[in-house]
Amino acid sequence: MDVYGLLGNPVGHSLSPPMHEAAYDELGLEARYVTFEPEREEIDDAIRGADALGIAGLNVTIPFKQDALEIVAPEDLATRIGAVNTIDFSGSGPPTGYNTDAVGALRAFRDHDVEIDGARAVVVGAGGAGRAVAFGLADAGATVAIANRTEPKAHDLADEVPRATGHRLADIEQLVAGADVLVNATSVGMEEDATPVPADALHGDLAVLDAVYRPLETRLLRDAADAGATTVDGAWMLLYQGVEAFEIWTDRDAPVDAMNEALRSRL
Repeated sequence: MDVYGLLGNPVGHSLSPPMHEAAYDELGLEARYVTFEPEREEIDDAIRGADALGIAGLNVTIPFKQDALEIVAPEDLATRIGAVNTIDFSGSGPPTGYNTDAVGALRAFRDHDVEIDGARAVVVGAGGAGRAVAFGLADAGATVAIANRTEPKAHDLADEVPRATGHRLADIEQLVAGADVLVNATSVGMEEDATPVPADALHGDLAVLDAVYRPLETRLLRDAADAGATTVDGAWMLLYQGVEAFEIWTDRDAPVDAMNEALRSRL
């Protein structure tokens, strides 16, 4: 039996176990997905121990994504993003680290027939999710405007991302007016009915992805739908980062419908 799992602290809230278990059941795989909750100072031992014990693959979440980067052999995208959220132990050398958050966002847009190549994208937030989304969009051919409450952080990220510019959050209305794609990569809308983008800035030519998935329908997405925009809730990004990890580990097409059903049944 293959064993996969999640490294994080805490991990009790994670939706990854039911999503991956549903994939194993759908395909008849002898596999299980379990959670591990080491202390911060134990992360090196945890990853090396998983390798020694024959664990097939790990997802990595807060607060270990940056720590994992220093322990595994990261792929180029993970190195540029500065974080690892998926580890594959199948090779003969050191475990390989990936960041599937970027691909998760791109596949979420693709699922909604949104073309990224040549698009003008706005990313709100320059933290971990913002970094992943900005690199993913740029690699797929978009120009990226990064807006952040702390403006210097937006400029620092824009200096790393191809065809990107940094902006203050106060410029968001002007940026969105000329955009094709908008991503909220902050936690705004998770704890309260708030949005980082004024409703009157949204328009019908936009595709809007909110990385927040609790609640599924954020104020930003409600406002975007009212404006006639294409809306993509955060569960799609969560789903597809998990789908990408599954396909890296198993070299098989993931049963997306089964994983999506398991995920949404718990939201």
